[in-house]
Amino acid sequence: MGTACLAGIGLTSTVSASSSDPYAQYYDDYSTVIDVTEAGADNTGTESITPVLEDLRGDDTLLVFPEGRYYMDEQFRYTGFENFGVVGENATLVPANFHDFDGPQYRLFRLGVPYSPGRRLRFEGFDVDQSAPDTGIRAIEANVSGRLEVRDVTVRGEHDSGTWGPGLFNITDPDGSGIVERFRAPDGAAWVENTPNAGNRWRGPIGIEANQNAGTLEFRRCWLGAFPNNGLYAAGGDGAIIVHGGWFRNSNGANVRVGGRGSEIRWPTVEVDATRPEDRTQRGIRIESGRNIEISGAAVEITSPMPTSHAISVMNTCESARIENTRVTIQGSDVNHGIVLSPECGEATIVDTSVTHETAGGYPLWIRESDRTEQILAENVTITGRAGDDGGFRDGIRCERDNCRFNGVEVEQYGRDGTDRNAIVNTGSDVTIYESTLRANQYPYVDTGSETLVRDSDLESSSGREAVCLYSSSSNPTFKKNRLADGIRDFGASGVTTWENSYE
Repeated sequence: MGTACLAGIGLTSTVSASSSDPYAQYYDDYSTVIDVTEAGADNTGTESITPVLEDLRGDDTLLVFPEGRYYMDEQFRYTGFENFGVVGENATLVPANFHDFDGPQYRLFRLGVPYSPGRRLRFEGFDVDQSAPDTGIRAIEANVSGRLEVRDVTVRGEHDSGTWGPGLFNITDPDGSGIVERFRAPDGAAWVENTPNAGNRWRGPIGIEANQNAGTLEFRRCWLGAFPNNGLYAAGGDGAIIVHGGWFRNSNGANVRVGGRGSEIRWPTVEVDATRPEDRTQRGIRIESGRNIEISGAAVEITSPMPTSHAISVMNTCESARIENTRVTIQGSDVNHGIVLSPECGEATIVDTSVTHETAGGYPLWIRESDRTEQILAENVTITGRAGDDGGFRDGIRCERDNCRFNGVEVEQYGRDGTDRNAIVNTGSDVTIYESTLRANQYPYVDTGSETLVRDSDLESSSGREAVCLYSSSSNPTFKKNRLADGIRDFGASGVTTWENSYE
């Protein structure tokens, strides 16, 4: 790259595009490329670079940070631009601590705001060193209308200042798009009450926030540790959120919380294996405030469960959802549930998914009572593990909603330490169980609903009880062409129909 003009300070500088320069490929995208050290920015971590950046700020400009440490004790703000970039070559940003930061203790870079977004933004290649006491600040906040590219930003050290979390991103135009790739804050953040900002915020920082997104925004291979107020929180906009891969661990609230229209959560790893005294809920994945939201290929493992740390929550405001090819594992000495469909959620499909459930009690799949009639479909779902019955939660699948269908489900519920558990308990109407295998040490199938059908399925209790238990509230249940080991126990159900079943 040739000579680049330094806007506003009357100097020139040269940035060399060598074969070893990882950002040389971007230089043709900007009319001005500036090496910030040649423009006077200190790269020893001694003097704040923000005043220099303010002088260099300009449209169609790329700021390049060579290797070094760059101290910042106040915010750099630039809005309304057409094309702007900030890239580092093994560069480290060093924020001032909470007490020494000048002005609002919110951000290092504020690039675009909702009412005056940038159009195109690139931000790449920085470590953020917040290992010193009382440090931690939002590294970048970006609102962009056209195209956002953020890559290779790693926050090192626990965020223990109590200010805003490391990243906020939004696409402001429905036709805009963005990618946040390898944004990593694995050390998480302290609860605000344990920081110098105690009393001024609720809970503490969010890991990554994207709650005003209108376009398509992808988070690819991001890592987040334990944050007090959700890990990835991207539930508030109408646009599409895509989570591709990544590792999300031990956040309070939810580790991955997504909404929007047509959003997708693909192949993330979510772990909850530690709980701090302040943590109240540590859900794995939570979807809400949107429609056609899909979870695919997720691995959710909870070994330190709080009582409300559902592995996957489909919330009331989710109009339609699909969960497929997902693996859930829950272990521990507390009550906990696996996949939970809230009462007012809309249509949901769960396919090719497994839940291994080994807690003191809980439902691996809980379809909660609702007046809504959209279908809930579970197909090729496998539920295994030995759990207890604490809290009265003793069923593998608890179906409390009408118009549910279970195709090819396999449920084994043999109970922990001799505890009695049921495979499926149904309280709804118009429920179908087809070509399924149900095993339990209490009853494989319990019905208190109406107009249900069990067909071409295999049901057996390991304790010698009947395969089916019908209570007096059950009306018009039908059993066709099943194997019902030891028959049906009927406490006064009405309109029972049986046809070509075997009872051995």
